Amino acid sequence: MKYIVVLGDGMADYPVKELNSKTPLEAAYKPNTDALAAVSETGLCRTVPENMKPGSDVANLSVLGYDPAQYYSGRSPLEAASIGIALKDTDVTFRANLVTLSDEENYEDATMLDYSAGEISTAEAKELICFLAEKLNVAGAKLYAGISYRHCLVKENGSVNVTLTPPHDITSKKIATCLPQGDGADFLFSLMKKSRELLKDHPVNLARAAAGKKKATSLWFWGAGKKPNLDSFEKKFGKKGVMISAVDLLKGMGKLTGMSVPDVAGATGNYDTDFTAKAQAALNAFDEGADFAYIHMEAPDECGHQGDLKHKIYSIEQIDEKVVGFLCREMEKRGEPFRMLILPDHPTPLAVKTHVSDPVPYLLYDSEKKQGNGAQSYCEREAAATGAFVPAGTELMKKLLF
Repeated sequence: MKYIVVLGDGMADYPVKELNSKTPLEAAYKPNTDALAAVSETGLCRTVPENMKPGSDVANLSVLGYDPAQYYSGRSPLEAASIGIALKDTDVTFRANLVTLSDEENYEDATMLDYSAGEISTAEAKELICFLAEKLNVAGAKLYAGISYRHCLVKENGSVNVTLTPPHDITSKKIATCLPQGDGADFLFSLMKKSRELLKDHPVNLARAAAGKKKATSLWFWGAGKKPNLDSFEKKFGKKGVMISAVDLLKGMGKLTGMSVPDVAGATGNYDTDFTAKAQAALNAFDEGADFAYIHMEAPDECGHQGDLKHKIYSIEQIDEKVVGFLCREMEKRGEPFRMLILPDHPTPLAVKTHVSDPVPYLLYDSEKKQGNGAQSYCEREAAATGAFVPAGTELMKKLLF
């Protein structure tokens, strides 16, 4: 038996007026997933504990079977693990986004135009972060380059007693009330202000502006945390796993739980990603002895944050065709039984452009026990109508594996 999680990050949504009050999941053409729904357990699951914020960090830990109340120590340490940063117990890490702010004279008066600096490329971002590191690194604080707009700051003997706002929560909003507060806030804010001056006329930004692209105008810090201590997935669940993702957050989870974490050519973390390559990476891992594959697609979440209805639907359809459909066909050819869990980690509704804590629709398919519980398609409404409800995301992993 092989076990597969197909995680469409932020895939769930609210009814959309332009879709005649359907959600993107309802409107998308997804024949493979809908066919599975009729012969699967379908329902709703609360992946985000009621007392925690609906971040992809908390939600994916939950789906992966790790209780966030026990294991969560902040977002950025998970990303630091993917980058390869060796953390000391006294280090505090911060996610450092490259963002696009409006150009008011006073930093505090600016508006968050884009939390991703126009989905800046990894090559461009690395050049900018290395440049900023030369100018801003001081004793006990160091910047590290990650992927696209996602980077990391490590502060020795830092504090997590600081209030920081995720930039994707304040798109198109003034930043004045969302600046760092608490221990070390002045230091972080000083780096943000200095970065804006340094980046203003950098050749990478001048070239982006000339090409009609958004400039990376500032660093933005959030997601503070300390070195996590995650148990081995294989020891915890008795299955050898692989984590397939384009983003450091999930790669870090994979590395910290002892999974193999392949670099998939063409995986971008957005709707232009190579969906088939991700699915094929799971099959390759099975050939190499893995029992469990966690396939994470960031695309629906990015589209939700950008308010991009067209490409959110497109991403869902690509997941259906090139991941769900492809894997079902290939596993059947192999004649090997498998179970597949399909779900988002959290909703990222187009209307609010950020994460919410609402329960998500899940679909649990078993190739040997094809029995449905009333759903005729995979979507929020059908999942709710079954009456099946899982109160904690950690329970889904037990359902899948045992």
